[in-house]
Amino acid sequence: MATREPAATDEQACRQVLGILGLVGDKWTIPVIGRLRDQTLRFSELHRAVTGISQRMLTLTLRQLERDGLLTRTAHPSVPPRVEYTLTPLGRALLDAAEGLGEWAEAHRHEIGDNQRRYDEVQARQAQSPV
Repeated sequence: MATREPAATDEQACRQVLGILGLVGDKWTIPVIGRLRDQTLRFSELHRAVTGISQRMLTLTLRQLERDGLLTRTAHPSVPPRVEYTLTPLGRALLDAAEGLGEWAEAHRHEIGDNQRRYDEVQARQAQSPV
C-alpha cells in the first residue's frame, strides 16, 4: 500500500500543477501543438500555419514545448540549416486533453454567451441607477 506524502508536498504539487497549466494555457501552446498533430513541420511552415504569431513568440513557445518534452526539435546538418518539430507522445496526450476542453467549450458557448450578456446587462443597469 502506498503511503501518502506530507501536506507540504501537496502544496508543492499544487504549485507545480498550476505552473504547468499556466504554460499550456498560454495563447500559443495549443495552436502550435495542434498544427503538429499529424505532421512534422519546419519553423517557417509552423510560422505560416499559426496565424498571428510572431517569429520571436514562436521561437519562445517552441523552446518551452521542447523543454517540457511536448515536442522534439531535430536539426539537420545542411545549408541552410533545416530544423523540424514533431510532437512527442506527451504532446499528443496534451492535445487529446485540450480537444476535450475544446469540445466542452463548443457545446456550451451559446449558454456562456447568454450568461455573459445577462450579467453585463444587470451590471449596466446597476451602474445607471442611483444608490
